[in-house]
Amino acid sequence: MTGVRSIFLFVLLFFAYETSLARADVGKNEEFSEALLLRPLPDRKVLAHFHFQSTVPPTNSYGRHHHLFPKSIYQLVQKFHLREMELSFTQGRWNYERWGGYDPISSSNAKPPGVELWAVFDVPQHQVDASWKNLTHALSGLFCASINFLEHSTAYSTPEWSFRSSGGYLKYGTLPREAVCTENLTPWLKLLPCRDKAGLSTLMDRPSIYRGYYHSQRLHLTSNEFDSNGLISGVVLDQTLTIVLQPNIKGTGAIFSSGSTLQPSWSLSSLFGRKVGERCVLSKSSNVYVQLEQNLVSQLIKLGNDDKGSHHEVDISQNFVGDRGFAISIPPDRQIREVDRFDTGSLSILHQFSVENYSDLKPFDLEFRWKLPLVWSCRQAPLSVSRYLMGSGNERGSIAISLKSTRTSECMQNADSGASECWLRVDIFQVVPWYVKVYYHTLKVFIDERFQTVANAVERMHVVPSEDKVSPGVMELTLKLPCGVRSAALTVEFDKGFLHIDEYPPDANQGFDIPSAVVVFGDFETSIQFADDDYLHNIPLLSKLQEKSRVVSYTEVLLVPLTTPDFSMPYNVITITCTVFALYFGSLLNALRRRVGEEGRLLKTKATKETGKLSSLLARLSAKLRGKPWEPPEQSSSSASFFNRKLILKVLLVAGLAVAWQYYSG
Repeated sequence: MTGVRSIFLFVLLFFAYETSLARADVGKNEEFSEALLLRPLPDRKVLAHFHFQSTVPPTNSYGRHHHLFPKSIYQLVQKFHLREMELSFTQGRWNYERWGGYDPISSSNAKPPGVELWAVFDVPQHQVDASWKNLTHALSGLFCASINFLEHSTAYSTPEWSFRSSGGYLKYGTLPREAVCTENLTPWLKLLPCRDKAGLSTLMDRPSIYRGYYHSQRLHLTSNEFDSNGLISGVVLDQTLTIVLQPNIKGTGAIFSSGSTLQPSWSLSSLFGRKVGERCVLSKSSNVYVQLEQNLVSQLIKLGNDDKGSHHEVDISQNFVGDRGFAISIPPDRQIREVDRFDTGSLSILHQFSVENYSDLKPFDLEFRWKLPLVWSCRQAPLSVSRYLMGSGNERGSIAISLKSTRTSECMQNADSGASECWLRVDIFQVVPWYVKVYYHTLKVFIDERFQTVANAVERMHVVPSEDKVSPGVMELTLKLPCGVRSAALTVEFDKGFLHIDEYPPDANQGFDIPSAVVVFGDFETSIQFADDDYLHNIPLLSKLQEKSRVVSYTEVLLVPLTTPDFSMPYNVITITCTVFALYFGSLLNALRRRVGEEGRLLKTKATKETGKLSSLLARLSAKLRGKPWEPPEQSSSSASFFNRKLILKVLLVAGLAVAWQYYSG
């Protein structure tokens, strides 16, 4: 027995040694990092962006047993052969005018209201629809949401070029009316190694998060598990939570002599109601960043020049913590500056704070306090986009998409400029439900309020007409606009369809939602380039900010009223019909089942009981003296006959009503 145990122990040690050697050869293990970026906004609000990244090496070199990477996500990759996937739950709408639209945060994390899901499958084409259906069911159970409603072919589509994909087959679907609550956030937090028990995730107080003006939790997955081109990056899971919060403005609304109001000061405890205690010990890095965007830095530089005189220019490399415009309660561990690529003179600055040296006894609570009022604006996308409905009535209407120039300075630098002309290309992707029957041949394009033919204004176009109860309508086109364009608009007409009564939702009178249109500015890419530093490339959040991403905007969700039936009419018909039938059949059965003789005996017995005992004895004694048999008084015959006549009249009346009802209803 001892020999068997020794052999078994030797085999276990041998396999453990081989596994350690294999992992040592790979040189990569599972990693997890967390970061929080805070940014003051011009409209007296604060942007909080949480970023968590989990990575795992490929299965063929690392194995299938993981310590940090969530098992449920890994099983999704292996089961459905996912190459890339993104899922977002959003409450509220991103304000592109006030919060910006030309930076990596807004381009990647500003999502449409409700649920948005797109995935790239590495499977044969005939298996894509089945994989999408199974994926929606799995995600629905994993995140406690109604994502399974995207399984039907009327709820998803196939974009051609609006979404970048690294090969495979892409599917896209949205649920604009999906409500977002803590039931979706809790399973999202369970994917983290420390959940919300330690680290930066402890700041996610539910009332504070859902009290914000905008809330979007996002999950982005990239996998090279099924690549044959030699890539060994494995699976990368990015979890982001973007919130726009209103700081507590008590005592921070001072008005200066210039008439401007001081921005509200804030801290971590005032924004989230909590402080950061002990960091997550499984995290490779745990940092908090305070970002000062370009236009805010320009105002700070201008403020410093005014204080020192116009002949002294402020160097942006100085420590802004001691600046006259604001103060931070904790000195930063590092100051990271953006590289000036276009010689604009204004650069974004990040202050880095590490939470590794803090604990529950000494929590981390960063405070940002304004000293002087400042007015600035966020960087805008080249064109601001809005969408609205035209027309009236429940029969037909039009969808209009309006684009207005924001005079972005990088327009001429990023646009496609030729020898004599300069052009801006705008990709528009719009999905319309099947019951909104769009006539794509009615497409009209207006540039600077002048009508343009489709051949001149549209570079390429892909249209998939809707099919009743089978698939939605898809319109994907690329507009070619001159660089000096001030405004552009396109309209398309539609008819409103009719639904079966079983196809209406419970709140049909509220209207039906048309998902947000996706507008991509293909000639524009946004990123924040920092100085070449190996340390910065090892921080996932900073690495994401340096990656070039396309400028993307989402339009509003349209609410289309359709003709709805009178849902109370079936209830009224059912109620009246059931009442008539109950009276008719009840009276008929009562008349058929009633026995007249038995009723007479019961009446005689009742009459006997009503007469007193003394009168009954006297009657019996009188009958005996006269030598005649005693009989009870027959006083109920007339009442019985009257009752029978009344019953027959009632039956005839009910039968007449039933016949009349059938006649007039037919």
